[in-house]
Amino acid sequence: MRTVTSNDGTTIAFDQSGAGPAVILVGGALSDRAAAAPVAALLAPHFTVINFDRRGRGDSGDTQPYAVEREIEDITALIAAVGGSACVFAKSSGAALALEAANRSLPITKLALYEPPFIVDDARKPIPADYVPRLGELASSGQRGDAVEYFMANAVEVPAEMIAQMRQSPMWPGMEALAHTLAYDGAIMGDNMSGKPFPPGKWAAVTIPTLVMDGGDSPVWMRHAAQAVADILPNARCLTLEGQTHAIDPNLLAPVLTQFFAD
Repeated sequence: MRTVTSNDGTTIAFDQSGAGPAVILVGGALSDRAAAAPVAALLAPHFTVINFDRRGRGDSGDTQPYAVEREIEDITALIAAVGGSACVFAKSSGAALALEAANRSLPITKLALYEPPFIVDDARKPIPADYVPRLGELASSGQRGDAVEYFMANAVEVPAEMIAQMRQSPMWPGMEALAHTLAYDGAIMGDNMSGKPFPPGKWAAVTIPTLVMDGGDSPVWMRHAAQAVADILPNARCLTLEGQTHAIDPNLLAPVLTQFFAD
């Protein structure tokens, strides 16, 4: 494990592996760097892979108050630590963060995104208007399990009976440990979960080559979101990975990323 210090003094922890052009991995909600370790291992023969804990997770700090701009500064610090430019792969709400970072003209050379969970039409119900403050209230009052349940029910649309089973599973305590960061991801998603199309000019500064991916077995609304992102960016294309869901197989993903970043 290595660390960098972000602009506000927060320590950001990361693992570095491999050699070659730098690739930074950005995780989504309820994930620390352990979640991306399998992909990192598969990319390491070709790239210098930076797999980090977003602030508030794992071994990274969590200086308050939270702001999306602080997470962009974290990515800036990581890029500086690996030589001043990097490709980025980001998944789920991490893809929304990566888009915001690229839109601020960070030295990102290529951007690969997997299923940013925007809600851009009526293919599913929008997120409740008080979603982010509700998550924050639950986590800050010690109701961490209820915060995870609220996220699962309202953002992921997991049925209640399945959530009840999840609460008894070995993975639940790990999700509770990250419950306070769910509001962070909600803030990153912003108003892009309301069921409305993106406004004209959204992410207009993201002119770098961008690959937006979705899974062929994912919900229709997620596939619509991926296509909408690809459509609004000037230098992007959309790729469907057949047979995949939001929990994509690293062994299928890694060759796609390798080819895209190496071309």
